Amino acid sequence: MVRELTDVGAASLYAQRIRLKGPIELYDSTLRDGEQTPGVCFTPDEKEAIARELDAVGVPIIEAGFPVVSPKEAEGVRRIVAAGLDARLVALSRLRDEDIDVAVDCGVDGVLLFIASSDVHLDHKLHMDREQVLEAVASKVAYARDRGLRVQFTPEDASRTDPAFLKEVLATAEWAGAERVGVADTVGILDPAATRRLVRTAMEAVKVPVSVHLHNDLGLATANTLAAFEEGVVAAAVTVNGIGERAGNASLEEVAASLAVHYGYDCGIDLSRLTELSELVSHLTGIPVPGNKAVVGPNTFTHESGIHVAAVLEEPATYEPFPAELVGGRRNLVFGKHSGRKAVRHLLRKEGLAHGPDAVGRVLALLKDVEGPLTHRELIVLTRDGGTMQ
Repeated sequence: MVRELTDVGAASLYAQRIRLKGPIELYDSTLRDGEQTPGVCFTPDEKEAIARELDAVGVPIIEAGFPVVSPKEAEGVRRIVAAGLDARLVALSRLRDEDIDVAVDCGVDGVLLFIASSDVHLDHKLHMDREQVLEAVASKVAYARDRGLRVQFTPEDASRTDPAFLKEVLATAEWAGAERVGVADTVGILDPAATRRLVRTAMEAVKVPVSVHLHNDLGLATANTLAAFEEGVVAAAVTVNGIGERAGNASLEEVAASLAVHYGYDCGIDLSRLTELSELVSHLTGIPVPGNKAVVGPNTFTHESGIHVAAVLEEPATYEPFPAELVGGRRNLVFGKHSGRKAVRHLLRKEGLAHGPDAVGRVLALLKDVEGPLTHRELIVLTRDGGTMQ
């Protein structure tokens, strides 16, 4: 059953509602693909901390890591398994017995098996022909099932794979026992229309559910993920803050918030904790959240322009597509040369200061000479100091 939200703020009044075709879920890859961000390396403690927060937020499936990579990576996966989380835990595995065996030893519920399927990868990375790929898929999907694991199989670089061969690969995985198959846009070249075509190709090939793993090289990962859901996929990979190799992945907070705002769909994620989760991952990765980052960026609910502030003070929906509280954010007013009388008067009155026309005019005059925006507290200090910042 599709779960729907009835009120996500003013945006829901105008958003075009498209009813999704069925239940969907997000599986988080912050601890695996996110860790492939250049310079990011989580300790087992950090992996566990992020996994616990993902679980608390309501993420149903957590990709705990790629345990065959190193003993420390395997330790991190085991720590997450031992934490007793509600989320299902999966590990990434190549089509190799040793990868699958290590995943079993770590105690995860399932594996995400992958092998590249595009000719460019077959020729220049794997040095395999198509028949060898099909044989490997059949053999290792069956092996993972025999070892008691739930299996999702995803061909890497599916978006650049010959459609006829892609269908063969997916059908082979289904025949061998995969309970779900995925398609990956490994280099982020798709747009929403092309994503729909790729998803339709996959769904024509199999009867099992289809998922997507989409990269953000052209800034379209979130839009492509939503297009895939509209087309009927049941799951999508996401990462907190959209981190990942190169330009990253579809963003957990963007996809979850968009599902609520545009579709009225409750994907089971506690949206009010998204900003807190974003800040945790930012702290542990050392990667600041850009000011203009959608949904959780510091500027998302920050206003300076006098016209905007005047309207927001009367009705936030004038310049905010959804309430800040929806995603655990907070509205913030900053002051500078673009500020107007209404914003300044509101601040002075709130602080119990004189807020008549003359007082407001003096503050506005001070602001014209200040370089860069000021917080409300900085502006009060400036006002009391007569225009000089100490």
